[in-house]
Amino acid sequence: MLNQSVARVESIPLTLPGLVSLPETLHSDASLRRDLGDTGLRVHPIALGTSVFGWTAQTSDCELILDRYAEQGGNFLDTADSYSAGRSEHIIGQWMSRRGNRDRMVVSTKVGRHPDNPGLGSVSVVRAVEASLERLQTDHIDVLYFHDDDPSVPLEDALGTAEWLIETGKIRHLAVSGYRPERLVQARILAASGYPRIAAVGTHYSLLHRSSYEGSLELVSRGQHLAVLPYLTLENGFLSGKYRSRAQLDTSARGTRVSSLVNRQGLRALQVLDRVAEEQEQSPTSVALAWVLSRPGITAPVVSANDPEQVDALMAAPNIELTRTQRADLEKVWHS
Repeated sequence: MLNQSVARVESIPLTLPGLVSLPETLHSDASLRRDLGDTGLRVHPIALGTSVFGWTAQTSDCELILDRYAEQGGNFLDTADSYSAGRSEHIIGQWMSRRGNRDRMVVSTKVGRHPDNPGLGSVSVVRAVEASLERLQTDHIDVLYFHDDDPSVPLEDALGTAEWLIETGKIRHLAVSGYRPERLVQARILAASGYPRIAAVGTHYSLLHRSSYEGSLELVSRGQHLAVLPYLTLENGFLSGKYRSRAQLDTSARGTRVSSLVNRQGLRALQVLDRVAEEQEQSPTSVALAWVLSRPGITAPVVSANDPEQVDALMAAPNIELTRTQRADLEKVWHS
């Protein structure tokens, strides 16, 4: 039976005095690390998402964003071969090569969605990984995601491909994104027969989207000691407070993605975030992420920035200790 008695993940009890001011210890404090499941890797509680690299983030800003993240103690980069058709991986690879910091970064990427190598067939996955290694200018990927489940490929075949990639040193650990709880259980049964274990799972999870994680996926993930790496934790920027009316959506590249949130519940969430942010002397972005980090079983939300200044609000989140009342008020938003 799955072990459901895993301890609650708590946010680190340190409060920052200003909206974006950061303590010097953030630049090198090893205490701002969490175990990435059972991999032995230690990662910053904020994973820098790079889906915007080559898209909404100006190319000239991407290396500045990466610099800002690393300077403040970040070491966990999240990308995919399909992000801007590989441009995101290319930017990261160039940056690591120029900075000479590959050994200090935990690099995760995803395969399965690139048009040249679609799905999880063995040939597609191996070719995708080799292409990612070339773009990232590295000899191994720390964490390889299967970007989506592929019903056309038996799970044991997909895991068998991952096993070969691990044995040849091309990848170190396996993760999945968007997998159903029952597939994770099936994968763990196969792992007992010698297939590689899934170490981490990505899922949509935020103050306004809780059902994908809370429930069966949470129980399975915690029972298997999986690292949980939520995405869309800011709902494409909506929970940052950037979009407060439909008129503001027209000029945004993400407008159609957040339009469904500009409603009574969404605006109520922003009101609560604004109030808690004022009490904490932080930004709504930082508070929304702090809430995610305070939830049971969460390892590190994957969050992106479009410019270097936005990184500060992301990196402030692990240092916020929400009060019991603040957490309760934020959680009421889901039921409002």
